Amino acid sequence: MDADYGIPRQLSDLQKLRSQYQPELPPCLQGTTVRVELRDATTAADPFGEHTIKRFFPHTYGQPLAHFLRATAKVPDAQIITEHPAIRVGVVFCGRQSPGGHNVIWGLHDALKVHNRKNILLGFLGGSEGLFAQKTLEITDDVLATYKNQGGYDMLGRTKDQIRTTEQVNAAMDACKTLKLDGLVIIGGVTSNTDAAHLAEKFAETKCPTKVVGVPVTLNGDLKNQFVEANVGFDTICKVNSQLISNVCTDALSAEKYYYFIRLMGRKASHVALECTLQSHPNMVILGEEVAASKLTIFDITQQICDAVQARAEHDKNHGVILLPEGLIESIPEVYALLQEIHGLLRQGVSSDKISSQLSPWASALFDFLPHFIRKQLLLHPESDDSAQLSQIETEKLIAHLVETEMNKRLKEGTYKGKKFNAICHFFGYQARGSLPSKFDCDYAYVLGHICYHILAARLNGYMATVTNLKNPANKWHCGAAPISAMMTVKRYGRGAGQASIGVPALHPATVDLKGRSYELLSQNATKFLLDDVYRNPGPLQFDGPGADAKAVTLCVEDQDYMGRIKKLQEYLDKVRAIVKPGCSQDVLKAALSAMASVTDILSVISSPSSASTPF
Repeated sequence: MDADYGIPRQLSDLQKLRSQYQPELPPCLQGTTVRVELRDATTAADPFGEHTIKRFFPHTYGQPLAHFLRATAKVPDAQIITEHPAIRVGVVFCGRQSPGGHNVIWGLHDALKVHNRKNILLGFLGGSEGLFAQKTLEITDDVLATYKNQGGYDMLGRTKDQIRTTEQVNAAMDACKTLKLDGLVIIGGVTSNTDAAHLAEKFAETKCPTKVVGVPVTLNGDLKNQFVEANVGFDTICKVNSQLISNVCTDALSAEKYYYFIRLMGRKASHVALECTLQSHPNMVILGEEVAASKLTIFDITQQICDAVQARAEHDKNHGVILLPEGLIESIPEVYALLQEIHGLLRQGVSSDKISSQLSPWASALFDFLPHFIRKQLLLHPESDDSAQLSQIETEKLIAHLVETEMNKRLKEGTYKGKKFNAICHFFGYQARGSLPSKFDCDYAYVLGHICYHILAARLNGYMATVTNLKNPANKWHCGAAPISAMMTVKRYGRGAGQASIGVPALHPATVDLKGRSYELLSQNATKFLLDDVYRNPGPLQFDGPGADAKAVTLCVEDQDYMGRIKKLQEYLDKVRAIVKPGCSQDVLKAALSAMASVTDILSVISSPSSASTPF
């Protein structure tokens, strides 16, 4: 074992108190019997890419959805597993650290030990590189003692996020075979769970006995689909950031002379920015999805903010708070195109100090227009997924600089009569990432860990642990598992060069739905937020008492629980089968045929590829 991993933490009194909190388990996960219902086969989320997904996943595509049932459930077809032979399971952190990640391991460990004390859980040290090198730490009660309900990933650590190349996949397989693992649990976001699906398919193809399970843990909140309502860590990140934003709002209202530009984490999707806006009510938020949908230029965004500043000045308000997602810079069409030219030249080996001279005329003009500090940041080498190093690009300072320049121009021209514009910039990124997890994330992560064991007990491969109906109390959560391949889509074209993922099935980041209820709620309040200073302070993270059970606004307003609805549909179909049996009356049969004909006609139209919207 590496000396830096798994060592007891020095806990404060609050941390000690949190380590004693025992998350609640839904009834379906309690006891020593696993009850799983496997019904109809799943289909691809992307009807256009179904053929491609089938081709890439011949062994793991089309597997059934799994529901885990409580002991009192009357489901005749359920598989009841009472025998639990000893198994060995490995777990690895593959995504960026997210509050609650440790509780996934705790939940998995507890489930393993409840069902058979001889079960072994091995944690891979240092992320995927530790997996390839077979560096492990046996997870025990003593190791977990100071990591329960704590933030960070420091019990095991993490490095690279990918298990993708042939060499990496073979190294992972060798580790699983050498260590005689019955299961491998991969904790991470869209990239990590995509890799988990491909790894599961490879294991099935080569008859490797290890079953691969994915867990949705990412602070960006972008691993969302019909099966996954929320990601571990998102709730905590938004609550911590919302308090910081609210503190800044109060400061702005007190001084009445500053505009605060705050950049939030989120990468390609603006879920964090949207949720924090709904929790803390800043004056304005610019979502990357809005910019991309309306094809707003950097000039358009500047004018939009300047018009807002001017409108507030007319109400004698010369202060404000504006939120920006870190992925905004890539959502601006002309800036994204510039980044693609720069990244293309970097891949060709052109040194950063010579790139400006090799840009196309329009790109060179835009590059020269931008402030020096932004030019330097745009020249950074891209991430492994070909995106810019978003955390290193100070978009908030760029926008503040452009707005200040325009407001000074308007002030000089006499079209703006307010006070001189003053901007203060912040990046709220890593401050929240290592936070103690919220009560919701503690519970959710722990439950997902238990589900991982249930998946392995049912001998399922290539599945993701899922919980739906999350906006309700834990005793009403619906626990199950869905094949990761059923969540995948296929890119048919890419933005820029070097898009190796085109034509390859993958989980892609879910962006903010501009037709969804959460965005509708934002739109309804946008004018009030802008002009009325209805700042809201949710306070610091609560573990007990008022606010402890509060959940993300975006989770509560959306109408979700896909797993519950699938279950309800199956119940209706069972009732139809029970009523319409050979020997029933002609009237019953005619009514059933007429109703079913209408339903199938409607569903055929809705589900046909020609009527489905293209996801990319």
